[in-house]
Amino acid sequence: MGVISFTGVKVFSTTLARDRENMGENITKWLKENSSVEVVDKIVTQSSDKEFHCLTITLFYRHKT
Repeated sequence: MGVISFTGVKVFSTTLARDRENMGENITKWLKENSSVEVVDKIVTQSSDKEFHCLTITLFYRHKT
């Protein structure tokens, strides 16, 4: 298994239901606005307690050559 090389990290995170619903659109918009980057890995994290549900999507990227 090789090491994945990346030059940047972008984190999208929210606890609000309406923001979780729009997260995919926000990520797509960011990717279009940053078309010079290539996503090389991602981590999806979900956590919750009695009141809040947090969703975090972390993108690891490098600039295209």
